[in-house]
Amino acid sequence: MQQENSESAAVALPAAVRRYRDLPGPKGLPLLGNALQIDKTCIHEQFAAWSREYGPFFRARIGPRRLLVITDHAVIGSVLRDRPDRFRRPTNHGDIVREMGFEQGLFFANDEAWKRQRRMVMAAFDPGHVKAYFPTLLSVVQRLEGRWRKAAQAGTNIDLQADLMRYTVDAIAGLAFGSDVNTLESDEDVIQRHLNRIFPAISRRVLASLPYWRYFKLPADRALERSVGEVKRAIEGFIAQARQRMRDEPGLKSRPSNLLEAMIAAADEAGSGADDRDIAGNVFMMLVAGEDTTANTLAWMIDLLHRNPEALRRAREEVRRVAPDATRFTLEQMADLEYVEACINETMRLKPVAPLMPSQANRDTTIGDVEVPAHTFVVGVMRRDSLDERYFPDPEKFDPDRWLADTSRAPNAKSTTRVSMPFGAGPRLCPGRYLALLEMKMAMAMLLGSFSLERVGTHDGKPAREMFAFAMGPVGLRMRLGMEPLV
Repeated sequence: MQQENSESAAVALPAAVRRYRDLPGPKGLPLLGNALQIDKTCIHEQFAAWSREYGPFFRARIGPRRLLVITDHAVIGSVLRDRPDRFRRPTNHGDIVREMGFEQGLFFANDEAWKRQRRMVMAAFDPGHVKAYFPTLLSVVQRLEGRWRKAAQAGTNIDLQADLMRYTVDAIAGLAFGSDVNTLESDEDVIQRHLNRIFPAISRRVLASLPYWRYFKLPADRALERSVGEVKRAIEGFIAQARQRMRDEPGLKSRPSNLLEAMIAAADEAGSGADDRDIAGNVFMMLVAGEDTTANTLAWMIDLLHRNPEALRRAREEVRRVAPDATRFTLEQMADLEYVEACINETMRLKPVAPLMPSQANRDTTIGDVEVPAHTFVVGVMRRDSLDERYFPDPEKFDPDRWLADTSRAPNAKSTTRVSMPFGAGPRLCPGRYLALLEMKMAMAMLLGSFSLERVGTHDGKPAREMFAFAMGPVGLRMRLGMEPLV
């Protein structure tokens, strides 16, 4: 969604008038810094609260790591677009992943490793390739419909996040690796159970002030090691199966049938510099990141639509006019779901699953009017300006019309993504954004076309709590569906 442009040039960096050490910020303790003041499961909310007290630039520290926290979207955008020159992914992120036993993959890689992998991954996620996998994704959507139809007929509550994660795991495994793991029709959840242990562990370790696991192992760390081993074996199997298919069918090199084959074909090109270790690292990131981010956005969207009946009515009417039958979805129908896409964009503004965008300064530099020492961690708080009246009138309201260019409430629709940046910005813009939007549109079209939302909420009726575990998702959302005939 976010287009690379010359906005970074528009955000001129003035001569520095402040030094990092002179910035305001919460007082911390020797050695630990602010670590004990932060609940890591809601660190994004803590940073937002501190920004209200200390302003759009403040400093903090977690153990030995020096942080510059920024809430100004224009400055955040300039930082994101200035990668990999002045800024990089925080090096400790890649170190944690490698320490677990995985190669970094494009998401965590820096420098030459990032450049080497970027072409391979971007080729795999090319919209043309994703379109070729549409029939596979359609079969996964139909499985989700079957699972939810059984729940609707039985009148049972659905654990919304768990089911949506089944959907995204099945989708990414089928689309990316040509493997039918089928967690939607099974209660085994082998891969999902292991993935659900790994992603939160990455988040905890990245934010830890002391890497205790290097010196002794808790039961949770030993369970994590077992999960890592299982996922690594699964990934090795995916790659071996794909290479065997490509040996048996040489035509797959020029016309790959899934994202993994596309990555292998790109990696095998002369001069690519990529190998199976790079492929394995990116398979891991597709599984982990592709599960949580898309599933969490869908869960938040269903909750927001249920709480906004007029938006729900309009989304349902569009689905039943454009794509009423989940067994006959087409790419053209998905492209025509403009209001549903607006609902997705509005969900990502209000409930960004990536509420923090971390970078690290490669060298002494200037950000805004602040002199920043080399190696400083720069954390963009993505939602502060998204909830600012200056950019979004009545900012707390769920209003998908903001994203429709032909409505009076969207005079600046073209610039809205420059404020919220749900997929990042610049050269490291999320390569899977087209696939993620397609997955979300298909799941929502199936839901709105086949069922009525009887109830969505937590067991106590309170708004779902936000929990940060590398991605931000809702806690405890459950859904009850009613049966409605297809139009």
